[in-house]
Amino acid sequence: MPWDTPSTPSTDSAAGPPSRGPLLARDLGVVEYTQALELQRQLVAQRKAGDLDDTLLLLEHPPVFTLGRRRTAADNVLLPGDTPVVQVERGGDVTWHGPGQLVGYPIVLLQPGEQDLHLVLRRLEDALIALLGELDLPDAGRKEGHTGVWCRGRKLVSLGVAVSGWVTFHGFALNVDCDLGWFRRINPCGLDSDVMGSVASLGGRVPSRDELLRLAHVHVARAFERTPA
Repeated sequence: MPWDTPSTPSTDSAAGPPSRGPLLARDLGVVEYTQALELQRQLVAQRKAGDLDDTLLLLEHPPVFTLGRRRTAADNVLLPGDTPVVQVERGGDVTWHGPGQLVGYPIVLLQPGEQDLHLVLRRLEDALIALLGELDLPDAGRKEGHTGVWCRGRKLVSLGVAVSGWVTFHGFALNVDCDLGWFRRINPCGLDSDVMGSVASLGGRVPSRDELLRLAHVHVARAFERTPA
């Protein structure tokens, strides 16, 4: 990547009956990390107030390192250089966001029976495993003891979430066709940088931007038992 002109994902491949309401998708294009963080917080407040439907933000960031709540996160930043380092309230350790990566932030009001952060993480893993299967990586899956989605020993998806009033924010980062050298400047999620991979590095199919956004919308909606709208 970079990707081509932004567009709204279609929902033609949605399947199954609606059970917990709609999930809207907003394509934000390329957004500075701190601007996207402020937008998430605004939308969380609107969702708690009932002024917003469940919404999935889909975007890409300029290069940035972000630190989660894990106490080792700052120690795992090795060579930040002049790249911004931002401390946030999500779970997890340090990660990188940048070009060639799809970032998704679900702003979802968790209903009774789904108010469990571990369930949110498992749902996001389910969604991204299904998405990667459509990109010719059917062997993508979980790795015992680790959060995220892996394939052939490489980590393709990083996850970190937070909730406020049982509304989720933060989310996932999928390495599609990014420069994996960025991860050598940190211990990503506390791991050796060599574990990181991408769809392109594993020979998967790199889709058009439109298709990628559509697949993310459909599979996240399905995993959260929402209807893509």
